[in-house]
Amino acid sequence: MHNKPLLATAALAGAALLTACNSATSVPEPTGEGILAGVCPSTVVIQTDWYATPERAAAFQLVGPDGTVDVHKGAYTGPLADTGVNVEVRLGGPFLGGQPVPAQMYQDTSITLGFVPTDDAVRSAAKFPVTGVFASLDVNPQIVMWDPATYPQVKTWKDVAASGAPVVYSEGKIFMDYLIADGDVLPEQADASFDGTPSRFVAERGRVMQQGYVSNEPYRWEHDVTGWMKPVESLLVHESGYEIYPHAWSVRTGELDTLSGCLTALVPMLQQAQIDYVDDPEPVNAALLRIAETIPDGPPMTAAGNTDSVKVQLAQKIVGNGPDDTLGDFDTARVDRVITAVTPILRKRGVEVPDDVTADTIVTNRFIDPAIGLPTTP
Repeated sequence: MHNKPLLATAALAGAALLTACNSATSVPEPTGEGILAGVCPSTVVIQTDWYATPERAAAFQLVGPDGTVDVHKGAYTGPLADTGVNVEVRLGGPFLGGQPVPAQMYQDTSITLGFVPTDDAVRSAAKFPVTGVFASLDVNPQIVMWDPATYPQVKTWKDVAASGAPVVYSEGKIFMDYLIADGDVLPEQADASFDGTPSRFVAERGRVMQQGYVSNEPYRWEHDVTGWMKPVESLLVHESGYEIYPHAWSVRTGELDTLSGCLTALVPMLQQAQIDYVDDPEPVNAALLRIAETIPDGPPMTAAGNTDSVKVQLAQKIVGNGPDDTLGDFDTARVDRVITAVTPILRKRGVEVPDDVTADTIVTNRFIDPAIGLPTTP
């Protein structure tokens, strides 16, 4: 079910960018000719939620391996093959100034698409409504991980609660409220002091559990973390029943119809970009390393870790087809389950959630090409 790889044409467009610069000023202006010219913005701006990582690589695949890095803006830019438009992929994290992606999209209307997880779409529905048009990841890679030597009895989520171990996570994560409400983590276990580093896990010799990505931390802990260098075990938060789409590429809801011509042509390219990346990840993985080396203070990254990340994403179906043979579409029943689960949690926090929020108000499969998907085995 593969279409013609975007990189086949992107390689030609990228030839003009033989060397990467640290300023977006060297990015060629769009030619004004091509399938997206005059239909989409001349620069399609994609706001991601974090640094450039393999889980977010479909956005960087659109540009290809030879894009231009802008250190100050936190952006990676280049032509989208021969479509007549450029793509600017913006990093999240500190470049968002602490704002969630939906709020940033309304503050900066040059953003065409933003990465918005399902729970955040519900949280922002009253003030910053967005609609997801493409899900690059089918399963959330978020995990809780632990030392199997310290907690050999832990195999399921209920075992996590029975262990009594501190579970270290970042303050404000909605999934932890869900895990507590579901009895998978006891209230006294939840420890919102995670600083994004392995330091406490190592210092306490695996006595604590902590959040991570299945496609990142387990490999890094085993191969790169000084003071640990051994395997960990983990459970996907997805397996607890918290089934958000972590990267729903979303537009401002009020612009859905205005952008419909663009999205009809563009969204199938987004689907294909994710497939092209996992089919041949190394060129863009090298670009991710270059971005990490150019833009400081991001998460540690290695070539071997990036290679392993793609293997894990496929094995764990992080990247995978939706409820059918199509990559990137939304299971609306699943979205409705998430809405049902998170609405009381958000309202308890004082967040306004409209009564009429449903899957149909925060996602759409209108622009998805059903013929584009990863090959399925009989």
